[in-house]
Amino acid sequence: MMLETRAIVVHKDNNSTLVEASGASGCSVCEGKGCGSSKVTQLFCNKPRQFKVDNRINAGVGDEVIVSVVEGAVLRGISLVYLLPLVLMFAGASLAGGWIEGHDGYAAAGALAGLVVGFVIAKWLSRREARQQPYIARLFQE
Repeated sequence: MMLETRAIVVHKDNNSTLVEASGASGCSVCEGKGCGSSKVTQLFCNKPRQFKVDNRINAGVGDEVIVSVVEGAVLRGISLVYLLPLVLMFAGASLAGGWIEGHDGYAAAGALAGLVVGFVIAKWLSRREARQQPYIARLFQE
Protein backbone atom coordinates (compact mmCIF):
# COMPACT_ATOMS: atom_id res chain seq x y z
CA MET A 1 0.00 0.00 0.00
CA MET A 2 1.18 3.52 -0.73
CA LEU A 3 0.58 6.65 1.32
CA GLU A 4 -0.88 9.30 -0.96
CA THR A 5 -2.02 12.90 -0.77
CA ARG A 6 -3.23 15.56 -3.18
CA ALA A 7 -0.94 18.46 -3.93
CA ILE A 8 -0.42 21.30 -6.39
CA VAL A 9 2.85 21.82 -8.25
CA VAL A 10 4.10 25.30 -7.26
CA HIS A 11 7.63 25.34 -8.70
CA LYS A 12 9.51 23.32 -11.28
CA ASP A 13 13.00 23.54 -12.72
CA ASN A 14 15.49 21.11 -14.22
CA ASN A 15 16.56 19.66 -10.88
CA SER A 16 13.57 19.78 -8.56
CA THR A 17 9.82 20.07 -8.26
CA LEU A 18 8.07 21.66 -5.28
CA VAL A 19 4.50 20.76 -4.41
CA GLU A 20 2.16 22.23 -1.83
CA ALA A 21 0.03 19.67 -0.03
CA SER A 22 -3.65 20.52 0.10
CA GLY A 23 -6.39 19.51 2.50
CA ALA A 24 -6.50 16.27 4.46
CA SER A 25 -3.72 13.80 4.14
CA GLY A 26 -3.72 10.10 4.70
CA CYS A 27 -3.33 6.81 2.97
CA SER A 28 -5.30 5.81 -0.07
CA VAL A 29 -7.70 3.64 1.95
CA CYS A 30 -9.66 6.33 3.81
CA GLU A 31 -8.11 9.53 2.40
CA GLY A 32 -7.72 10.96 5.90
CA LYS A 33 -11.32 10.33 7.00
CA GLY A 34 -11.07 7.12 9.04
CA CYS A 35 -7.99 6.64 11.21
CA GLY A 36 -7.55 10.22 12.40
CA SER A 37 -4.38 11.07 10.49
CA SER A 38 -6.03 14.18 9.04
CA LYS A 39 -6.86 15.40 12.56
CA VAL A 40 -3.20 15.06 13.56
CA THR A 41 -2.19 16.93 10.41
CA GLN A 42 -4.62 19.75 11.22
CA LEU A 43 -3.32 19.94 14.79
CA PHE A 44 0.36 20.28 13.92
CA CYS A 45 0.37 21.64 10.35
CA ASN A 46 -2.11 24.50 10.17
CA LYS A 47 -0.46 26.29 7.24
CA PRO A 48 0.31 24.85 3.80
CA ARG A 49 3.73 23.26 3.48
CA GLN A 50 5.87 22.77 0.42
CA PHE A 51 7.83 19.60 -0.28
CA LYS A 52 10.47 18.61 -2.82
CA VAL A 53 9.35 15.53 -4.76
CA ASP A 54 10.47 13.42 -7.69
CA ASN A 55 8.48 14.42 -10.79
CA ARG A 56 8.23 11.12 -12.71
CA ILE A 57 5.33 12.23 -14.92
CA ASN A 58 6.70 15.68 -15.82
CA ALA A 59 3.79 17.57 -14.24
CA GLY A 60 3.74 21.32 -14.79
CA VAL A 61 3.28 24.27 -12.44
CA GLY A 62 -0.37 24.54 -11.39
CA ASP A 63 -1.17 20.86 -12.00
CA GLU A 64 -3.09 19.09 -9.23
CA VAL A 65 -1.33 15.79 -8.60
CA ILE A 66 -1.25 12.74 -6.34
CA VAL A 67 2.01 12.45 -4.39
CA SER A 68 2.94 8.95 -3.19
CA VAL A 69 5.49 7.57 -0.78
CA VAL A 70 6.36 3.95 -0.03
CA GLU A 71 4.47 2.69 3.03
CA GLY A 72 7.45 2.05 5.33
CA ALA A 73 9.46 5.10 4.28
CA VAL A 74 7.79 7.47 6.75
CA LEU A 75 8.47 5.23 9.75
CA ARG A 76 12.05 4.60 8.62
CA GLY A 77 12.60 8.32 8.20
CA ILE A 78 11.24 9.11 11.66
CA SER A 79 13.42 6.41 13.20
CA LEU A 80 16.46 7.66 11.35
CA VAL A 81 16.06 11.33 12.21
CA TYR A 82 14.80 11.08 15.80
CA LEU A 83 15.48 7.66 17.28
CA LEU A 84 19.06 7.04 16.13
CA PRO A 85 20.47 10.35 17.51
CA LEU A 86 18.51 9.91 20.75
CA VAL A 87 19.86 6.39 21.32
CA LEU A 88 23.42 7.50 20.56
CA MET A 89 23.01 10.49 22.88
CA PHE A 90 22.09 8.21 25.81
CA ALA A 91 24.85 5.76 24.89
CA GLY A 92 27.41 8.58 24.77
CA ALA A 93 26.26 9.94 28.13
CA SER A 94 26.41 6.57 29.84
CA LEU A 95 29.80 5.67 28.34
CA ALA A 96 31.49 9.00 29.09
CA GLY A 97 29.82 9.34 32.49
CA GLY A 98 30.81 5.78 33.43
CA TRP A 99 34.50 6.37 32.73
CA ILE A 100 34.85 9.07 35.36
CA GLU A 101 32.24 8.92 38.10
CA GLY A 102 31.13 12.08 39.80
CA HIS A 103 31.79 14.38 36.85
CA ASP A 104 28.56 15.29 35.12
CA GLY A 105 30.46 17.37 32.60
CA TYR A 106 31.85 14.22 31.00
CA ALA A 107 28.37 12.73 30.76
CA ALA A 108 27.08 15.92 29.14
CA ALA A 109 29.99 15.97 26.69
CA GLY A 110 29.39 12.30 25.87
CA ALA A 111 25.68 13.00 25.31
CA LEU A 112 26.48 15.89 22.99
CA ALA A 113 29.03 13.82 21.07
CA GLY A 114 26.57 10.94 20.71
CA LEU A 115 23.87 13.31 19.47
CA VAL A 116 26.15 14.87 16.87
CA VAL A 117 27.38 11.46 15.67
CA GLY A 118 23.74 10.32 15.45
CA PHE A 119 22.80 13.25 13.23
CA VAL A 120 25.84 12.73 11.00
CA ILE A 121 25.01 9.03 10.56
CA ALA A 122 21.34 9.87 9.90
CA LYS A 123 22.34 12.39 7.23
CA TRP A 124 24.68 9.86 5.58
CA LEU A 125 22.05 7.10 5.63
CA SER A 126 19.32 9.40 4.29
CA ARG A 127 21.43 10.18 1.24
CA ARG A 128 21.83 6.46 0.57
CA GLU A 129 18.06 5.96 0.70
CA ALA A 130 17.12 8.69 -1.79
CA ARG A 131 14.99 6.17 -3.69
CA GLN A 132 12.48 6.39 -0.81
CA GLN A 133 11.71 10.03 -1.70
CA PRO A 134 8.06 11.00 -2.32
CA TYR A 135 7.13 11.19 -5.99
CA ILE A 136 4.33 12.43 -8.21
CA ALA A 137 2.41 9.30 -9.15
CA ARG A 138 -0.30 10.76 -11.39
CA LEU A 139 -2.45 13.78 -12.13
CA PHE A 140 -5.48 14.17 -9.86
CA GLN A 141 -8.79 13.40 -11.54
CA GLU A 142 -12.11 13.69 -9.71
